[in-house]
Amino acid sequence: MIQILGISSQALFGQLLLGLINGAFYALLSLGLAVIFGMLNIVNFAHGALYMVGAFCAYFLLNWFGIGYWPALLIAPLVVGLFGVIIERTMLQRLAGLDHLYGLLLTFGVALIVQGVFQYQYGSSGLPYEIPDSLKGGRNLGFMYLPNYRAWVVIFSLVVCLATWYVIEKTKLGAYLRAATENPTIVRAFGVNVPLMITLTYGFGVALAALAGVLAAPINQVRPLMGADFIIVVFAVVVIGGMGSIMGSILTGFLLGLIEGLTKVFYPEASNTVVFVIMAIVLLIKPAGLFGRTA
Repeated sequence: MIQILGISSQALFGQLLLGLINGAFYALLSLGLAVIFGMLNIVNFAHGALYMVGAFCAYFLLNWFGIGYWPALLIAPLVVGLFGVIIERTMLQRLAGLDHLYGLLLTFGVALIVQGVFQYQYGSSGLPYEIPDSLKGGRNLGFMYLPNYRAWVVIFSLVVCLATWYVIEKTKLGAYLRAATENPTIVRAFGVNVPLMITLTYGFGVALAALAGVLAAPINQVRPLMGADFIIVVFAVVVIGGMGSIMGSILTGFLLGLIEGLTKVFYPEASNTVVFVIMAIVLLIKPAGLFGRTA
């Protein structure tokens, strides 16, 4: 077996794969946060809880209705996205024009309520969600064993992230979205319903979190606090990439996942803090983030 700096190649590439998996979840979740903040200027602290709700939605679809993984990839984001629309219409819309802190506190409260309800009902232990039959097994690449499902998660997450970036940055719809955040009055003059666009954008950002939850269910199990484990790191990813930067969130999410995986190999004690160390360094050098725009 090949040794790299005293580490077996199988252990090294195995940790890199785990880092890439985490990076895929970081990218999807931070992408949703970046869409919501960049388009709506809302710091959505409920994102982690809604990621958890997406995983539970897939679990309920399977165990209550017999609906499997593939339909759940579409149904769960739609259901949780609708829940996000209700949150935006009934609560966040009332905070329009106020300081970002109010939105953060409100969504933090929503996260605590949602997590509390699920924890009261299901406790803190994980509920199993089986990998679909078509993605079971794996491939021996010689230097490592690659599980099919983990490869699917990385590829599918990357496709979703790049498709979202393309829509927002390269299409007419994306141009309207960006313009609505800068000058909603002019956008209304083109006959665009700006409040509805804002609501649907929030719902879409939330749906991305739910999609990440469905992808995570077979890997991390379904737990009421699974979002709480991720959300702080995801916020760090968004800050490093640049608040509101779509491509920054995607690249930073995958990159930090890989760095975290490498750290677990060479210096495991720092694996839980390396992201925050990088965040501190980036903020000292470039406060707007690596891809953020300075005011």
